[in-house]
Amino acid sequence: MIRRGALLSLMMLTAACSASHGGDGSENAAGEQLERAGIAAGLVADPAAAPLDGIWSRDTDRMCILPRLGDSDGSTRRIGVVLDYGEGQGCVARGTLKRRGAQLNVAFGDCRFAARFDGESIQFPAALPNACERLCTGRATMSALIVERISTSTAEARTLRSGDGGAMCDDRAG
Repeated sequence: MIRRGALLSLMMLTAACSASHGGDGSENAAGEQLERAGIAAGLVADPAAAPLDGIWSRDTDRMCILPRLGDSDGSTRRIGVVLDYGEGQGCVARGTLKRRGAQLNVAFGDCRFAARFDGESIQFPAALPNACERLCTGRATMSALIVERISTSTAEARTLRSGDGGAMCDDRAG
């Protein structure tokens, strides 16, 4: 019953936001207000509070995220990405990420960019720096990569391996 009341409140807020904007660019502000209301009501995951550690995947794309040993404030994580499309088409990247709310600052050596985390999926930008191309073979790219969490187990995340058997989220990353 409480969920139904929260959902009704969220629907009324949506209607109010839709009616209040007049095409003056306030759609973004209304969307942000709606998202904050959904987080407050517990209907939407708060990306700033959702855990990152574990295994992430979509189709043949895989990602592991683990704590980085020796990180004093706990904000830096190890990240590994494996994309395998067969026949010399794929990407292998190891590095670090630093969380800033819903933004994840990813560094695979010289390949650095900001990814987006919505609490349920991680999305790489459609345009990545040229330095990221060297991490891929053939026509593969990490551009616009989207993965969803499949496990919060750090033990499972430690098992992710590249095609040559190398651990993707070991402490040598980054």
